[in-house]
Amino acid sequence: MKPDAALPPVKGDLILGYGTGYDAADIAPFVLSLRAVFDGAVALVVDDRPDLKAFLDQHGVIAVHRQHLGGWEPHAVMARFAAFDRLLGQWPDVTSVLITDVRDVIFQAAPFAPAPERLEAYVEYEDAALGDHAFNMKYLRALAGDDLAEAIADKPCVCVGTVMAPREAMIRFCRTVMMLAAIPRSELGGAFGADQAACNLAIHMGLIEAEIRPNYGRVATLGLTKPETLGWSDGRVTNPDGSFSPIVHQHDRHPTLATAVHERWGGGLEHRVRVQKKTASQRWDKQMQSIRRRLPELR
Repeated sequence: MKPDAALPPVKGDLILGYGTGYDAADIAPFVLSLRAVFDGAVALVVDDRPDLKAFLDQHGVIAVHRQHLGGWEPHAVMARFAAFDRLLGQWPDVTSVLITDVRDVIFQAAPFAPAPERLEAYVEYEDAALGDHAFNMKYLRALAGDDLAEAIADKPCVCVGTVMAPREAMIRFCRTVMMLAAIPRSELGGAFGADQAACNLAIHMGLIEAEIRPNYGRVATLGLTKPETLGWSDGRVTNPDGSFSPIVHQHDRHPTLATAVHERWGGGLEHRVRVQKKTASQRWDKQMQSIRRRLPELR
């Protein structure tokens, strides 16, 4: 992908997110909570919208417009790794970087304290292994086949939604994920879920050096956490042990937390409730993807 000459230089720690399809109301909790604890560089890949750019400019966030290459394009969850690789290539003075989801992430303390020594991946399912997580196993089998999926089924389930590393390690991670996703046909490697599968493959097969961190440390991933074990105290999400994590992911899976987060970090904008409604076309595409995953690949 060609470099973007309009982007300013970046030095030091960097937070990178991919927020296409969102407006200011969707990303306000991410941006406002982050700016309360971090004054370093932040860059978000977003749609070219004047109102969104104005919001990001107000809070010192670099707005990067998605590059359209024409023809088939992968799902955003995969396209982001090409964008992150391109941006990190343009910013050689970056030290540490967090790549992160946007809509369902907030910040509660300085994210880079302490600085990562190597790539850090964070457990999202602490009560069991990959083999017990149906979503992950479905996409692992689709991407890599039954044998490789079963080979790592006893490993921890790590989440691709938040990953932190020194710059060079993050570049290797992004390129490894793209390489693994390029092996099957594009309908699989570029589809939703391929990012999570490629991340777990890269780490558990030893293709990249990574430190697997437990849940509720630097990052709390709450999608599978029992809601009754979570809390809200002094304007922060609390973990099951009463502590709080600097980075909170998937808070919107819990309506009570989602409401509390919006009241503090919504900036007076509309509260968007997470929905999963799909059009008839989207349901058809999902059904066809399911069928293609079960067919042998022609080369």
